[in-house]
Amino acid sequence: MTVTPYAERPSQKIDEVDGLSVPWSPAAPKRKGVSARMISAVTILVVLAVWALSARLQLVSPVFLPSPAAVWNKFFVVANDGFVDATLLQHAIASLGRVFAALVAALLVGVPVGLAIGISTIGRGIFDPLLEFLRPIPPLAYLPLVIIWFGIGEPSKILVIAIAMLAPVALSTASGVRGVSQERINAARSLGATKRQVVRHVILPSALPSILTGLRIALGAGWSTLVAAELVAATRGLGFMIQSAAQFLVTDVVIMGILVIAAIAFVLEFIIRRIERVLVPWAGRE
Repeated sequence: MTVTPYAERPSQKIDEVDGLSVPWSPAAPKRKGVSARMISAVTILVVLAVWALSARLQLVSPVFLPSPAAVWNKFFVVANDGFVDATLLQHAIASLGRVFAALVAALLVGVPVGLAIGISTIGRGIFDPLLEFLRPIPPLAYLPLVIIWFGIGEPSKILVIAIAMLAPVALSTASGVRGVSQERINAARSLGATKRQVVRHVILPSALPSILTGLRIALGAGWSTLVAAELVAATRGLGFMIQSAAQFLVTDVVIMGILVIAAIAFVLEFIIRRIERVLVPWAGRE
């Protein structure tokens, strides 16, 4: 058999047209997709425009719906002069301290509980019904009981937020453990790994993307519980500031506080996503 060298093979002419193409038809234009960020920016601008127009035409009383400019001006007033004996930064630091303390407590309890549910039948039998019982209860329902047990100090506020964060962390961890490839576990065991080494070097790294997802969900739950937690004899905090402003019908401070909470939650979400890309770059690529 004679093998023709590659250089001697007849090359296809550039101008040669196959039987399926139509040489005189114009090239199809590339479709330009609209980015999601552009749609989001337009949506926010439309909402702001409707809000400003409603305030301008006074469709709603300024007592109930102040203009965006009034809320913006109030932001600088509260940041510089403060509201209810604290500046905006002091309120934000107090709230962040409670949320992060509750997050640490939820991680310290939720990750081991999730591992126990995912690995052990006994652990699943003990913790799964407790989490399913705790998960659908709104924070305001157990707030009076927490006050009776722990008083009106700082621990009760952190505990209410931590309870709201516990279920997302534990359930996401358990879901991540259940999703670990059995082939990896068997391969580690065949190489002589102990049960503890399998958990540390195989199960935990594989479940880490789910744990980080649970952390993001838990942060959202914690911020949504913050206002309820700071109802308990707080003197500082964004939730306390909003509640105090609502009692005096200072609506621009209420709206400003809500927007500040949303902005902080957005920044934290952005930071966690960056951390997730660094720690688990393989997430979603298997």
